[in-house]
Amino acid sequence: MKKLINDPARVVDESVEGFGLAHADLVTVRTDPLYVVRAGAPIQGKVGLVSGGGSGHEPLHAGYVGLGMLDAAVPGAMFTSPTPDSIAPATLAVDGGRGVLHIVKNYTGDVLNFETAAELADAEGVEVRTVLVNDDVAVEDSLYTAGRRGVAGTLAVEKIAGAAAERGDDLAGVAAVAERVAANVRSMGVALSACTVPHAGTPSFDLTEDEIEIGIGIHGEPGRRRVPMAPADEITEQLTTPVMDDLGLGGGEQVLLLVNGMGGTPASELYVVYRRARQLLEARGVTVARSLVGNYVTSLEMQGASVTVLRLDAETTSLWDAPVRTAALRW
Repeated sequence: MKKLINDPARVVDESVEGFGLAHADLVTVRTDPLYVVRAGAPIQGKVGLVSGGGSGHEPLHAGYVGLGMLDAAVPGAMFTSPTPDSIAPATLAVDGGRGVLHIVKNYTGDVLNFETAAELADAEGVEVRTVLVNDDVAVEDSLYTAGRRGVAGTLAVEKIAGAAAERGDDLAGVAAVAERVAANVRSMGVALSACTVPHAGTPSFDLTEDEIEIGIGIHGEPGRRRVPMAPADEITEQLTTPVMDDLGLGGGEQVLLLVNGMGGTPASELYVVYRRARQLLEARGVTVARSLVGNYVTSLEMQGASVTVLRLDAETTSLWDAPVRTAALRW
């Protein structure tokens, strides 16, 4: 294992410390317990948005704390859910008097810990709503989940719900927007190689030189099938077609197309995937109205990519376009 780390047990703490120093104009890092809040939090009169999960998926979630997105992010240990002891204080820290929305990826540990934190916040007089993200079409009831996993579609939920909160929607309204996005976004990924969790020291799974895993999860969970390596267009079709089918996309619809890198894939390859995914969508009469390509929801240094498609309407398009200023996303 070669990594730019010191003590494997201190990777998350030192990484978050560095993140806070680099982006002090956007965020404040609280260390005991560990969480990241938007500079100036809480924003009075605004619904607060909190998300989080195991580290190793950067820039998710801390990279999306700031104007127009999250008010707080709670990083757990590598690939390990944060505890209620961190989630509850983060929730209280961003309550501006209109309640807090928890955006939770559908992993059993995340669901249970955010649920407990919401109960703790409620006992302190803070109203909390929760929206689950379960956009992965590849696998249901995996090692980590009951039901579908939450993966790169989480970014779309956080961005669009964040814009709704920023414009002044109440808690019920922000939650309704988030739920609408979650219901209309689907993803599927592929791994060309495994990643290595620092405290484990060995790859999370084994692939031979000519194998890939279709439908991989962001923690290295198994996918739908292991198949021989193939040209990029063939792999992209195996990702995009199930996504389109699951959404039931038809001619005349508009979508956001996100091609996301898993951490170890060059941008040049991601654009090759984007090219074919867009061709497949357009062949169905679907218009790609918005696009995003890059490493946004990663799995440490895993080589691979995921394709995410979000069905858009006039409101969600406007909210996607609304101003955002975070470390990893800004316009």
